[in-house]
Amino acid sequence: MENKNEFKPYIPAEKITPELTVTSIVMGIILAVIFGAANAYLGLRVGMTVSASIPAAVISMGVIRVIMKKNSILESNLVQTIGSAGESLAAGAIFTLPALFLWAAEGVMEKPGIVEITTIALLGGLLGVFFMVPLRNALIVKEHGVLPYPEGQACAEVLLAGEEGGANATTVFAGMGIAGAFKLVIDGLKAVPSEVSLRFKGFAGEIGTQIYPAVMSVGYICGPKISSYMFAGGVVSWMVLIPLIVLFGSEAILYPGTETIGEIFAANGASGIWSSYIRYIGAGALAAGGIISLVKSLPLIVTTFADAMKSLKGGVGSTSTKRTEQDINMKIVLVAILVLTLLVWLVPAIPVTLVGAIIVVIFGFFFATVSSRMVGLVGSSNNPVSGMAIATLLIATLILKITGDVGAHGMQGAIAIGSIICIVAAISGDTSQDLKTGYLLGSTPKKQQVGEVIGVVASAFAIGGVLYLLDAAWGFGSEQLGAPQATLMKMIIEGVMDSNLPWGLVFVGVCLAVVIELLGIPVLPFAIGVYLPVQLNACIMVGGIIRLFFDKMKKEEKEKEEIITDGILYCSGMIAGEGLVGILLAVLAVVGVDSALDISGLLNLPPAVSNIASLVVFGLMILCLLKFTIWKKRDKKA
Repeated sequence: MENKNEFKPYIPAEKITPELTVTSIVMGIILAVIFGAANAYLGLRVGMTVSASIPAAVISMGVIRVIMKKNSILESNLVQTIGSAGESLAAGAIFTLPALFLWAAEGVMEKPGIVEITTIALLGGLLGVFFMVPLRNALIVKEHGVLPYPEGQACAEVLLAGEEGGANATTVFAGMGIAGAFKLVIDGLKAVPSEVSLRFKGFAGEIGTQIYPAVMSVGYICGPKISSYMFAGGVVSWMVLIPLIVLFGSEAILYPGTETIGEIFAANGASGIWSSYIRYIGAGALAAGGIISLVKSLPLIVTTFADAMKSLKGGVGSTSTKRTEQDINMKIVLVAILVLTLLVWLVPAIPVTLVGAIIVVIFGFFFATVSSRMVGLVGSSNNPVSGMAIATLLIATLILKITGDVGAHGMQGAIAIGSIICIVAAISGDTSQDLKTGYLLGSTPKKQQVGEVIGVVASAFAIGGVLYLLDAAWGFGSEQLGAPQATLMKMIIEGVMDSNLPWGLVFVGVCLAVVIELLGIPVLPFAIGVYLPVQLNACIMVGGIIRLFFDKMKKEEKEKEEIITDGILYCSGMIAGEGLVGILLAVLAVVGVDSALDISGLLNLPPAVSNIASLVVFGLMILCLLKFTIWKKRDKKA
């Protein structure tokens, strides 16, 4: 291909510069753990995670260039390569593994051990990296100019603009510190309520907003469209479905509830109806949305896989001595995949049979290939990982049931398979974006691949502790940690294994998703909105509105772009800051000293005053975002 020969990276192949150094490894591991923990906390609360590549790149540039006075763009790239692995692995893990904790809480099985969680995360992450190695030449090199890999290109541009790294890094760190302070005031000191709600007389609906910085940041990063779809889903749930259920069924006892709907509403208000019934409607909508997104992508998936396999022929295991064309030795890769597959089957901590291990390697390679190419075409945010996980779970659970692997062991096995596949898809997508960044900059592929392995290992060892800590502090499925995807995966497996779901409610959600799809509205964000509390969706919507305001500003295009980018960096910092303080508060809760921080009893504010105080805090949060974006001092250079 001519593209391959014509393309000249920023750092020529002949030039040797520092890449995989002690500095890049240590910084990368720290960022992998930080962003992994923060995204685990965020994903369990909001149902989605955000990319860590750009904030990790900015932080690394700020530290390496500004503080350490080193001029090494490839070293900074290795930092973000290692660091972003934490977020991707966390995303795959938290969408599935908390289901085991939910079953344990119901007495179905014992809690998963930290060894089991770590092993599943580690094997899935390593398979995701190694599956991507033979695909690099096919997808990154041969398809250069065809597959844009938007996030990979954006990260390369950030690193190339390294002269501004110091200022941009300051923006990220400012977001971390400010969000941490707000989180401490809201959930640590409990000086103000974390949400404000408006209830209506004679109407069972409810509307309001949370005031968390990370939640608002998700709305800003996702943008106004996605935010509005989620908010619309929340409004349908809390202002339409809940009032209708109460209006027409107040005297009825509807499964899975054990009291009349009227009694549930009288005791717990709209949130009681939400937890008893709406979650199942939301789960049905989410499952249908995942399958619809997968079906819509099916032609692309088939051609993607076929094209990747064609390109793979003759492109595997390049023996080139050129620095920018060196991959991990293919013999090592194949042996590693074989060993990892055997470990999936043989390690006692993972309840997967030989059949399950075969499912893992077949589905794993297929979805790794699909994920790697699809993020190149449509970006990571449009990659149907949820659909892949749902499809895998349905097929795996059916196969396990047919082969007689049922009960608690079969359910554990299905989740383990789903978790590994979900992590494989997430990591392979992240790896391909990182390799694209490296290709543009002139990194050594082998060193990046080793960096991905380091990031996976570090975050795999951290994620088990994070999940145990969060479960011990608040419990999955609670108001603090709804764990929407994991709850959905749990329901799917239960539905196939023992058919004990409230199918009427699930099918309402399925039909709702189909109608939304027919209206041309993206199903998944709407379905997540149906599933999550409206107060959380409203907070996301606030972030989306701020982003819309920035998008519509009548400013010079370059200045507008700088403002929006500063917002993304600041919000990424806020997500990390709130996540870290959330982890700290979880530690305090487990130790039993969290009550010592609580000053709500000391203040004893009347409800009306406390609600106003919450809105004032929320207003200050928004002002801080404006301070680091549209009110930020900028150099007026041409």
